[in-house]
Amino acid sequence: MAQLIEYNHILSTVYHPQSNGMVERFNATFVPQLAKLHDREHNNWDEYLQSVVFAYNTGIHAATNYSPFQLQFGHDPRMPTDATSNYVFYKPSDYYNQLKKSLRIIQQHARNQSIYSHMNNKKYYDKNRSNPQYEINDKILIRIHGLRSKLDPHYTLNPKIIIQRQHPIYWVRDQLNDQITRVHVNDIRPILLP
Repeated sequence: MAQLIEYNHILSTVYHPQSNGMVERFNATFVPQLAKLHDREHNNWDEYLQSVVFAYNTGIHAATNYSPFQLQFGHDPRMPTDATSNYVFYKPSDYYNQLKKSLRIIQQHARNQSIYSHMNNKKYYDKNRSNPQYEINDKILIRIHGLRSKLDPHYTLNPKIIIQRQHPIYWVRDQLNDQITRVHVNDIRPILLP
């Protein structure tokens, strides 16, 4: 099925939602909006679903300077209160050609704006960020996630060995039980020997 619709399913690493950036960004916008509207019993959120999705789809996004609706359909969304369009198309091909031209212009501008926005965000994010690189056979510790007390260790006590790398993802083997784990670079700490 994935090949038929040219879909590539990629698994994300545990406790690292940044790898699902688009989904997480949408949820960070969508869920609080829905939470503002539901009742105290939290059982009527579905009544507001269409309105919240419509607001999201017609809102201008900072990264592209266009709404998702404009990027999809090539024009601003029309509300019931809006005046009818002034365009007159004599042939169906006129509409098709106009739509194709509008979409090409809008999508190219949005792509350029998105690249520019991404570069600015990256520059800001990377300003105080180190980018550690590890090699195969390096001994490391990995961060312990989940519930723990303040005095519990933050990293595993027994060392792991990197057996495969595809930065920023590393596959590590536990030296005690040979268990292999996939880990994001943010959850790795090098073992510094004196």
